[in-house]
Amino acid sequence: MAISGLDIFKLLPRTNCGDCGVPTCMAFAMKLAQKKAELRECPFASEEAKAILGAAAEPPMQLAKIGGKSVFEAGNETVLFRHEKTFVHQTGIAIQLCSSEDEKELLRKIKEIEDYNIERVGEELYTDLFFLSHDTEDAQQFLKIIDLVKQNSKKGIILDCENKEVLAEAIQLLREDSPAVLLKKEVTEADIEQAKVNDLCLIITAKNFDDLILQAEKAKNAGVKNLFLNLDCDNLGRQLQNNTILRRAALKQNFKLFGFPLFSYIEAENKDDLLAKASFLLCKYCSLIVLPEYDKALLYSLFTLRQNIYTDPQKPIQVEAKVYPIGEPTPESPVFVTTNFSLTYFMVSGEIENSGISAHLVIVDVEGQSVLTAWAAGKFTGEKIAKFVKDIKLEEQIKTRKIIIPGFVAQISGDLEEALPGWEVIVGCQEASDIPSFIKNVKLV
Repeated sequence: MAISGLDIFKLLPRTNCGDCGVPTCMAFAMKLAQKKAELRECPFASEEAKAILGAAAEPPMQLAKIGGKSVFEAGNETVLFRHEKTFVHQTGIAIQLCSSEDEKELLRKIKEIEDYNIERVGEELYTDLFFLSHDTEDAQQFLKIIDLVKQNSKKGIILDCENKEVLAEAIQLLREDSPAVLLKKEVTEADIEQAKVNDLCLIITAKNFDDLILQAEKAKNAGVKNLFLNLDCDNLGRQLQNNTILRRAALKQNFKLFGFPLFSYIEAENKDDLLAKASFLLCKYCSLIVLPEYDKALLYSLFTLRQNIYTDPQKPIQVEAKVYPIGEPTPESPVFVTTNFSLTYFMVSGEIENSGISAHLVIVDVEGQSVLTAWAAGKFTGEKIAKFVKDIKLEEQIKTRKIIIPGFVAQISGDLEEALPGWEVIVGCQEASDIPSFIKNVKLV
């Protein structure tokens, strides 16, 4: 039975010292009850509290970390579906590099992957990790890949090497970078000791649930909790079933040995199949996927899907409320106004730019809502737009006195004209895609 926040609070020192990262013991107790914190974060917890709350207060999914300079985190999830609350960590995407590849080609690929960043609706999207595979007899070639990645990238590294001696050398090269190690065979005492000494993340591989339980239990009891689970399966439908069972067991039944993020290496016959499988596993509970090749078109599709899934629905993506110059506007250039919802901003600014004119784009703070939503909530009104225009002293920056509002809120034009004496309010088009034709047909200067 779950322990309530009040019962947990009674067992805490109640000093409100803030050393746990939250201001009060009651707030910390609430986080423990929601399994969003661990008791070890309280430096003054009594032995009695540790005994009673230790296991009960653990989050249903452990946090896993890979990397030193740029840490990738997975786990700590508390819900199966985004609409229930919020997903905590987005799925990581790793690109495979093999020691059998040409060194010059590897260097080119590493640099290109490191520099491949996409900006979409105000967010920067990129790959998270490198998956380094030792697929030759030449140990030095594998170690050379590691050095190339270290010299040219800040991304975390996953080591795929079945030669124990070569793996030990690789780990020493990365002793300050906290890499992950993919174990394709049953985890051993030596693997566990190596993980503890070198601060490694272990990826445990198993053929069935029973084997996975035994290996996870062995690692956890030995004090290694930085784990990913890799349940081998050659059938995508069965993998969906397995992933769902693992996630439900962790979140709904609080089964601790399945309470770790999931890993998957994706094999496919062609790029379409690869995209389909990667999209499928990204949607259904894999916290880390490895792609066997680097392809910009493939990554762009996955970045877009991942962003759509892991954007917090309770916190819309938004841009800063201010005046944005589109092109090279002068004091006589027209003024457009819209909301600070990122997608709205990027669509409107893009279409103004496509029209070939320069303009001032006034972005009003409506807490990241779209035009109609903000208007319905009373946040995008004539009075509020006028107040914002005056607060930013727009009239001192420009000479024009024409302002274009979105066509969907034509009804606010009268109020805006009353609140901005001397201004002419022009009702624009309803859809952003119509802005270029609107500009051609309306005298704005």
